[in-house]
Amino acid sequence: MRIRLVTYSTKPRGGVVHALSLAEALGDRGHEVELWALSADGAGFFRPPGVPGRLVPVERRPGEDVEARILRYAAALAEGLRAAGPADVHHAEDCLSARSLLALRAEGRVPAVVRTVHHVDDFASPVLRECQRASIEDVDHRVCVSRHWAAVLERDHGVAADVIPNGVDAARFAGCPLGRVEAGARMGWGARPAVLAVGGIEPRKGSRTLLDAFARARAALGPGALLAIAGGETLFDYADYREAWEADAARLGLRVHRGPAPPAEADVAVLGPVADPGMPALYRAADALAFPSEREGFGLVVLEAQAAGLPVVASDLPVLREFLSPGEDCLMVPPGDAAALARALVAAASGPGRERLASAGRATAGRFTWERAAAAHEAVYEGLRVPA
Repeated sequence: MRIRLVTYSTKPRGGVVHALSLAEALGDRGHEVELWALSADGAGFFRPPGVPGRLVPVERRPGEDVEARILRYAAALAEGLRAAGPADVHHAEDCLSARSLLALRAEGRVPAVVRTVHHVDDFASPVLRECQRASIEDVDHRVCVSRHWAAVLERDHGVAADVIPNGVDAARFAGCPLGRVEAGARMGWGARPAVLAVGGIEPRKGSRTLLDAFARARAALGPGALLAIAGGETLFDYADYREAWEADAARLGLRVHRGPAPPAEADVAVLGPVADPGMPALYRAADALAFPSEREGFGLVVLEAQAAGLPVVASDLPVLREFLSPGEDCLMVPPGDAAALARALVAAASGPGRERLASAGRATAGRFTWERAAAAHEAVYEGLRVPA
């Protein structure tokens, strides 16, 4: 089959990682796969894909309203795809790329649109609400990465979806040759106790709750304890939320450093995006992963951390309970509960059950592979094909 996977970005957000990893696994199964993405200001994929990548350039316009940006980006992506020629499968990873493919379907250029719905957002914007609705209700077939979101689609939108969980390259994250202190030295904090969060600073990631929890846990974590926050590239402007987070840090007496190699006096390091080759060392350099999200599609970061042997503290969300066992391979706390999160971080980072959590986590990560996800998608695609 000739398969065209389309996503809105080249940055290592969950949907983009899903698109790239799935594209490579489908290519390994013998399919002709193209990976399409918008490229803001000439950016390439966060790592070189193992299949042909097709980038559609767009420029960033500072101060542009998010509604205008979404419409402009979707139009640019559709224009780029018009010259792509035929394919057997057109698969969108988000509402923006689905909007582009739906426009081409209306023109008769695309026979059918598949969309992966990672999660459903509560948008205030009418433009974003309609973009999301159309990408769920108007496409020809839907895939969800969890049973929870498939049930939401059926309940709220009256449509069915196949459920195909994410995979993870467990061997890559388990194979980091560095020890904890050596990896910490590479990241710039050495043996300092370190709690890691991946996903940047935004409402959905529970960033303000995490900051409060870290302030409560800092003394018990040990001298020089550090909160390291990686990632954070997104289409949306969370300036108000980030300002509130900054005010929280000042109120809590936490000194914030931006960029790599935090100095000894920093309590919080906002690392920004970490280059993909450095991710295994980043996980190895920490003592616990904090994943206090308020909404997730699946939680791929959790599997990556578990594969690396890092104990995980996560929010008690339905999607995470689909593959995690609280008290066995992770610790779970109620979303938004900073006190419970603080206690769990201390237990995961240095408590007597730490090694048990790490070992069980490795076993959990080992159950999820991209090859298995690709085989399940292949079956979906075969069902879309019209017999000759």
